[in-house]
Amino acid sequence: MHLTYLLEGKEYKIDKPDELISFVQSEEDNRFYLAIKPKKDIVLKQATIVVPFKINTTDRYFLNGYQSWTDTHLSRVGYVENSFKRHSHLLRKVFPLDKYGDVIFYKYRMDRLHSFDVFYSQGENEIYLYNNNYKTAYLIIELQKTKNRLILFSDVENRVIKANETFVIYDYFLSYKYEEGKESFKKKFPKRNIPKLFGYTSWYNYYQNINEEIILRDLSALDDRFDLFQIDDGYETFVGDWLDIDPIKFPNGLKPIIDKIHAKNLKAGIWLAPFVAEEKSKLFQEHKEYFRLDESGNPIKVGVNWSGQYVLDIENEEVIKYIKKCLQYYIDLGFDFFKLDFLYAVNVPNDYTLTRSEISQKAYELLKDILKDKIILGCGATLFNSIGNFDYLRVGPDMTLTFDDVLYMRMMHRERPSTKVTIQNTIYRSFMDQRLFGNDPDVFLLRDENTKLTIEQRKALVYMDALFGSLLLTSDDIATYKDIQKDILSYALRLYYEAEDVNYKVYRKNVHVNYLLDGVRHSFIYHINKGILTDEKEEK
Repeated sequence: MHLTYLLEGKEYKIDKPDELISFVQSEEDNRFYLAIKPKKDIVLKQATIVVPFKINTTDRYFLNGYQSWTDTHLSRVGYVENSFKRHSHLLRKVFPLDKYGDVIFYKYRMDRLHSFDVFYSQGENEIYLYNNNYKTAYLIIELQKTKNRLILFSDVENRVIKANETFVIYDYFLSYKYEEGKESFKKKFPKRNIPKLFGYTSWYNYYQNINEEIILRDLSALDDRFDLFQIDDGYETFVGDWLDIDPIKFPNGLKPIIDKIHAKNLKAGIWLAPFVAEEKSKLFQEHKEYFRLDESGNPIKVGVNWSGQYVLDIENEEVIKYIKKCLQYYIDLGFDFFKLDFLYAVNVPNDYTLTRSEISQKAYELLKDILKDKIILGCGATLFNSIGNFDYLRVGPDMTLTFDDVLYMRMMHRERPSTKVTIQNTIYRSFMDQRLFGNDPDVFLLRDENTKLTIEQRKALVYMDALFGSLLLTSDDIATYKDIQKDILSYALRLYYEAEDVNYKVYRKNVHVNYLLDGVRHSFIYHINKGILTDEKEEK
């Protein structure tokens, strides 16, 4: 283990206990634990452990992305990770897309791959590794392609350790047997009974262009198969001004709509982004003191959505009061389900005295404490911090009305919207479902209008969502469905509620999916680059 720290402004590097820092460590049953205890206040800069591991060009490596939207892969070693930092500084200054991901604190290199908090290899050289210390520090597992080793980074940068404070640097499980590691992960995170919900969300048809008429029309079309009706972004005047319902779009407010949702025996859902506010909001214009500042004293911009969004300072008590007031307002209105978005933003500032994981843990626990027994869907969030705080978590980026984005956007940030990527994430993160949280694969679309997805791609989307997720949502006005869409949805719902023993294997660019339905084994091939399904018999 190599540890770098600052003491009174001077940098020190150690690989064993010294006269200032004592170690508490153990290694038993594939679990490695290391804590430190300094005699004086120090600031941690970096902690690394080298793990020998033979790289094989034919093996596949699971690479878990930083947050909900970050692309996640089961790839061979030749894969090259995309980094927005490779673009010009001017482009990044105008479009701060780097703020969505980990490029602001992790150094991308062409000869390396990396994964957050869980990593495994399938093939000739197996390994399974996961982080037990996720509430304290992210574990970044870096595969160095040319050196036959892994580097385990504990994300402790800038963490202030007080004199005589015991701080856990590492606590992880590692086995060189894939099946042994998989079973250990299951034991660590036993299966939970998270209800599967089938519902509607307004976003992927109207985006912010919603109003009372549209919402009530789509609500009226839902039948008794639905559990949830969620109003997404567009009901508020500006993002951040959550107490201001748009009086033109919703002249009667939201309460009458909630009552109609409940009258249909549906859960009423609402969308909020509690840690950000856009530039045009009253909150940003009138309360600059609510926002985290950079080293130049300017509010920190954390993305390009809306009029540009800025991150609130969750270490400010007035901000916490405001967040509580806003969420309580929607609780009092009668909402049952809260989709909380853009949660990655709390990790963008780099001047905390806590680790990034501790900040996210503190922020997510705040949301859980306020909402208590309400159903929470996290989105744009770090995954392991969501455990125990959110009922459901988005596991991929926003889907798109085309299968994949335009070429220049594919070269941008790893959190870009993409139907192709979100299905990919849904598959590869499926082992987390019903263990860490209920997986939300984002919505399916079956409608003919306002989409460029082919009917075969739409069919594949809903089937994959149904087989690998615990939320099944659409933004369609289902009253417009033709017989083909009705039939596809009916079968998808059978898959969603009744399919058992769902599993997959990856061959080249295809995913072979198997499942049991009515006691009969079924299988098909999902084509990752085409977004369509074919029967395995046809393929042979």
